[in-house]
Amino acid sequence: MAFQMTTKKNLSKNSKDIIFQIAGMANDAIEKVGKENVVNGTFGAILDEEGKLVFLKTVKEEYLSLSDQDHAGYAPIEGLHDFLEAAISECFGQSRPEGYIRALSTSGGTGGVHHLVHNYTRPGDTVLTADWFWAAYRTISEDADRVLDTYTLFNPDNSFNFDSLKEKVLALADKQENVLVIFNTPGNNPTGYSISEADWDRILDLFKSIVDQGKNKIIIGVDVAYLDYSGEKEATRSFFKKFGNLPERILTVVCYSTSKGFTLYGQRVGAMIGITSNEDVAEEFFNENKMTSRGTWSNNTRPAMKVVANIVSDPAKLAAYEKERNEYCQLIEDRASIFMEESKECGLPVLPYSGGFFITIPTDKAKAKAVCDELFKENIYVIPLAKGVRVAVCGIPKRQVKGLATTMAKAMKTVGAL
Repeated sequence: MAFQMTTKKNLSKNSKDIIFQIAGMANDAIEKVGKENVVNGTFGAILDEEGKLVFLKTVKEEYLSLSDQDHAGYAPIEGLHDFLEAAISECFGQSRPEGYIRALSTSGGTGGVHHLVHNYTRPGDTVLTADWFWAAYRTISEDADRVLDTYTLFNPDNSFNFDSLKEKVLALADKQENVLVIFNTPGNNPTGYSISEADWDRILDLFKSIVDQGKNKIIIGVDVAYLDYSGEKEATRSFFKKFGNLPERILTVVCYSTSKGFTLYGQRVGAMIGITSNEDVAEEFFNENKMTSRGTWSNNTRPAMKVVANIVSDPAKLAAYEKERNEYCQLIEDRASIFMEESKECGLPVLPYSGGFFITIPTDKAKAKAVCDELFKENIYVIPLAKGVRVAVCGIPKRQVKGLATTMAKAMKTVGAL
């Protein structure tokens, strides 16, 4: 007997998540044989060289120093004002775009994606993203009775496939009024790829040409979860300026997260930041999404918001925090460099990586599963995807990264994927 109400597109819901499942397998293996004998490349969280979860010292000290009110009190529905100012400042850096900018707190960056799908498309509409995407985009879309479609992210030479994006966007614009496109950049999950400024120019020119016809509105969703681990701070943020002074029928929404940059993973706090050239659109953005927040999570975690606000508003604390964060950014870069160099030497195919937590080896779905099954036998836990195998280099100590690409290439050959 089933009590669940279903739709035609979603006949049943299944809460199983492959990442959490395999992470559980890795933890079980650690219990049996010890963490020094297990490679855990599953989760998007930073582990230090001893395999411990990284909680930045500056952030931890600020968190523990909060008053009872800030530890346990409710926050406003839209979030603490000083947090929202801090989120805007930290997100954009020196590249704040011109225009009307409003922000609301969300449940991590995920909450911003949820609100985009919920408020800027209708049931039955299609949401567009790249074919290399974070699986939760599909979950969010299908749970809201939307369809997730994809364009091909890479050309055969691994450059950005603008033609595929253009074809899909134009077809979508013929079908529905609101066109929502979600970009995960810089440091795309799962590939580590970042869209270049030149490609952003082409993308925005395409969007402007569509809205100039007066029929469509375009919503650009930019999921920047890995912003702080994708290169030098200001260089990775320079593309934000391009969202200033766009036509009023284009709304840009940046989904900002404190989970990675501030190592506040489980606190689930982020912000959705709207950028528009129209003041009324900015006000609508704020009110519409505030109402949805009230009906979804009501309000977000006050202590995490206060920690971010306090650090960003204090120059000494901010400098200490950025020094720590940059050290771990460099650590992840070092791990990725080891893997990428070794992959070249052993002939392991790898998608373009420029930063972030993950590296991906392309192959088909069946072979990806077979490769992972082979690696599990050696207590190496990575994630099979629909089109490849994802490795979370953010969590693998350098001593374990060494030799990993070679072992993966061997597994690929064993199952006929290489």
